[in-house]
Amino acid sequence: MSRLVSSVDDCVERIIEAVGPDIRLGAPLGLSKPVQLINALYHRVAADPALSLHIFTALCLEVPKPGSHIEAALAGPILERMFGDYEELAFLEPFKRNALPANIQLSELYFKAGSMKNHSIAQQHYISSNYTHICRDMLGAGVNVMVQMVAARGEGEGLRISLSANPDVALEMKDWIDGLDRRVVLAAQVHGDMPFMENDAEVPADFFDWIVQNEVYDKTLFAVPNAAVPLRDYATALHASSLIVDGGTLQIGIGSLGDAVAHACILRHQDNSTYRQLLDDISNEPLSPDLDLGQFERGMYISTEMFVNGMMHLLEQGVAKRRVYDNLALQKGLNSGAITERIDGTLWDYIREQGLMPLHLDSASLAELQYWGVIPESLALVGNQLSLDGAELANNMDDSTTRAALLGAAEGAHLRHGRILHGGFFLGPRDFYQKLRDLDAEGQERICMTGVRRTNQLLLDYPLYCAQRGDARFINTGMIASLNGAVASDALEDGTVISGVGGQYNFVAMAHDLPGARSVLCIRATRGEGKSLKSNIVPFYGYTTIPKHLRDVIVTEYGVADLRGQSDAEVIKRLINVADSRFQGELLAFAKTHGKVEANYVIPRFALNNTPEKLEAILRPQMAAAVLPEYPFGTELSPQEQALGASLRHIKSLADEPRHFLTSAFKAMLHRADEDAARPFLERVHLEHPGTTRDFLVQQMLLLELEERGMLKVS
Repeated sequence: MSRLVSSVDDCVERIIEAVGPDIRLGAPLGLSKPVQLINALYHRVAADPALSLHIFTALCLEVPKPGSHIEAALAGPILERMFGDYEELAFLEPFKRNALPANIQLSELYFKAGSMKNHSIAQQHYISSNYTHICRDMLGAGVNVMVQMVAARGEGEGLRISLSANPDVALEMKDWIDGLDRRVVLAAQVHGDMPFMENDAEVPADFFDWIVQNEVYDKTLFAVPNAAVPLRDYATALHASSLIVDGGTLQIGIGSLGDAVAHACILRHQDNSTYRQLLDDISNEPLSPDLDLGQFERGMYISTEMFVNGMMHLLEQGVAKRRVYDNLALQKGLNSGAITERIDGTLWDYIREQGLMPLHLDSASLAELQYWGVIPESLALVGNQLSLDGAELANNMDDSTTRAALLGAAEGAHLRHGRILHGGFFLGPRDFYQKLRDLDAEGQERICMTGVRRTNQLLLDYPLYCAQRGDARFINTGMIASLNGAVASDALEDGTVISGVGGQYNFVAMAHDLPGARSVLCIRATRGEGKSLKSNIVPFYGYTTIPKHLRDVIVTEYGVADLRGQSDAEVIKRLINVADSRFQGELLAFAKTHGKVEANYVIPRFALNNTPEKLEAILRPQMAAAVLPEYPFGTELSPQEQALGASLRHIKSLADEPRHFLTSAFKAMLHRADEDAARPFLERVHLEHPGTTRDFLVQQMLLLELEERGMLKVS
């Protein structure tokens, strides 16, 4: 096949020949960047001033860089174990040093959170775009090359290609390209470890102009290790999970909060009494009898921009199991209870009434009914008659003999091609990828990787998506909430971009357009420590991601603020009720000063104990007992590495407050730990013989931390 090439350099030359010297390169976010192909193009252009390259992409992945020699001693072996021979994107390091060649530029549409906070060039070249508009905006910027990492099966004429982790933009991009009056080429690089996702993610080989296939490029895939879940994220997740309706629709994001929400759902399903008790313990008010807090009997359907590891666990644990079907008549029948997924006479009568099954089958209706599994694959149309395993039947769906024969052949069968999850892209840990690679036929059927034009909006088929996405809960994170209910999620009020809007605005807007849906934005009540402690619920803020007219539900570790349809005064009161109590007084004073709350209003007594200490007392024992595990979905870290990592993170946070750091260091020096027990920990981070005063203080604080975590015996 002429489109197959074995060398990325060969592919680069074909690209330059096709589009000329001005190359405007589009690449997907995250995992599906074809690193070796992009690097070959980068080096080719860097070596030739007659060429130019402008890269448009999002979420450039890079191996974490330890910040100190102590962190490096701990992280070095971990990073080597996790990332192996992963090849970095060649443009990232010079870009961060402001040292890109003059003929190469980079514009990102979404940053790894906080990674470009102090990078002026990145800030200047950032493009803000809803995820559903990225294809339009990339092509509007002149993109003439799109590249992607793919999975492949077969060879020659039997070659099959899967967009794997990122059909999110590629499917729509192909449609846009086909309608353009200019040349845009698509190139793929096959990776042997990319999971082969079927359904919408599978495309014909001629989807691409060129496909690079060579095992030499199969470097270690980038995998995101499971993050430790902080206690307050568990508190937030417990509150958020109480809003999820059995039989509904779910979307959650990546990171510790997403993992916490998934685990809270699993706890609710598997140990409902413990779940209810925990929720009751951390709630300021009695739980509403209107809340659906039972087990997930019907189960959830997942419609998500990002398919994360926690969602795979929801599938495995039976929390996510509700199937949806891309047929409005079938979906409405299932929603109403008129039919079940079982192929029986009731379903037969229903689809006859709805017109899905015509009186007389033709080739199109036969194929559709076989696709849904309503009639057996062995049924054939022969002339004007039907043939079932050699037996001739009348082509009349109301004929009693035909009906009996077809229902008999379908005995015990169920509808086919129901999806439990639609996702736009995935990114996660190594075992998550392995599970996707190991999917059997049933697993492939229930997971459909597809475009964000489907997952992130309703425009393609509003009636069908409304029928499928009943009682949707779109759970995402924000950084700062103003008292008017507006939320900043992606940037600071001085214009500094932290990440990007991604699909958040899409999901919030969809929650307002979709009957029964709610947008749930989770915000940590505070940030910082000591003198740097600040409230994330503020009187006002000079930047907005989600405007106040789209305010819905905001959740902090202290509770749920339902803001939809409420007056400004009520919104302010409800937000103060879930703010940290150390800031409630000043928030209320501001609102009163500006006439937004009545002068005699008093914060209710139940909301006046919103403190970390309260949550610690309730939830810390549950974390110690692994009811709320620090790593709910496992970790590749050893117990020693977990303890060291947690302890060093705490010490680092103290270092931001010199007074607290010195107080803790003095306390540590008054303690003595078991030196024999401590030696392996200290050797692991090269602190057995500290060479500086600061290292000595860190050593003493680390010993105290490890002792308090129960890792050392007290002498």
